[in-house]
Amino acid sequence: MTDTLAPVRDGKIIDGKAFAADLRAKVGRLAAQFEAQARRKAGLAVVLVGEDPASQVYVRAKGKSTLEAGMASFEHRLPADTDEADLLALVEALNVDPAVDGILVQLPLPRHLDEQKVIATISPDKDVDGFHVTNAGRLAVGQPGFVPCTPLGCLMLLKDRLGSLSGLEAVVIGRSNIVGKPMAQLLLAESCTVTIAHSRTRDLPDVVRRADIVVAAVGRPEMVKADWVKPGATVIDVGINRVPGREPGKTRLVGDVDYAAVSQVASAITPVPGGVGPMTIAVLLRNTLVAAYANAALDLASDAI
Repeated sequence: MTDTLAPVRDGKIIDGKAFAADLRAKVGRLAAQFEAQARRKAGLAVVLVGEDPASQVYVRAKGKSTLEAGMASFEHRLPADTDEADLLALVEALNVDPAVDGILVQLPLPRHLDEQKVIATISPDKDVDGFHVTNAGRLAVGQPGFVPCTPLGCLMLLKDRLGSLSGLEAVVIGRSNIVGKPMAQLLLAESCTVTIAHSRTRDLPDVVRRADIVVAAVGRPEMVKADWVKPGATVIDVGINRVPGREPGKTRLVGDVDYAAVSQVASAITPVPGGVGPMTIAVLLRNTLVAAYANAALDLASDAI
C-alpha cells in the first residue's frame, strides 16, 4: 500500500492532474475534428518488448488514454528475446503505415537491444516521444519538432502559473537526454537564464538557491532541501521515488524535493504524485495529435493546443 501525500497551503500546489485533464479534454475535441476532416482517427502505435512490470503498466495506461481521447491505439507486444532485426523491421513498417501517426517504443529495452539504434529508426515525424536525434537537434536550434513529453509538460505548468518566463533565472538539476537537457533548451527558448546542475556541480545548494525556477530531475529521493530554495521560487519536481512508508509494510511516493519543507519556502510547487506525472501522458496525446495533423497535411492552429 502507498501512503497519501499531506496537502500544503492552498494556492501553492501546481495541480498537474487538473491541468492534464484539461489538456486531454482539448486533445479529445481536436481529435474529433481531425477524424471528421481526415476520415480516420489519429493513431498511436506503442511497442513493448518483454514483460517489465512497470512498462506493462505504462503501456496499458497509454493505450487506455489514447482510446479515451478518441484516437486509435495500436499495441505491439513482443517477447523479451525478440531479435533486434525483427524489432527494427516492425518500426520500419510502422513508419510507412498511414494509420499510424505516432510511434513509441517503451523503454527500457532488454539489454541485447540497442536503444539508440531503435530510436534512430523511428521516423522523426512520428517520434512523439521526442527522443530522435533529429528532434533533439530541432529543439536545440529552435526549429519545430517533437519535444520529450515530460519537459514539455513541465513548461506548460510553469507558463500556466507564471505567465512570461522571460528574464527569470532557472536551474535544472539533472542532465538526462529525456528531461534535463530538453528542459534547459525549452527554458532558454523562453528567454530564461539557464543553469544545468548535476551530481558534480560544486556547491550545488548555492547554485540552486539563486534560481527563480527550480526543476529537479535527478532520481534521488527528497534531495532538494528547503535551505536550497530561494523564498518565492517556483519548484517543479520531476522525481518519482518509492521509499518505505511511515507504517510497516507500506511504501510512499516522494519526489526529488523535500516537499513538506520546500513548500514552506516556495511560492508554488508540484506535488508527487499528482504534479508532473499526469502531464506526461497528456503531452504524449498532444504530440500524437500534432503529428496526425501534419501527416494528413491539415492545418492546426499554433495556439490550438
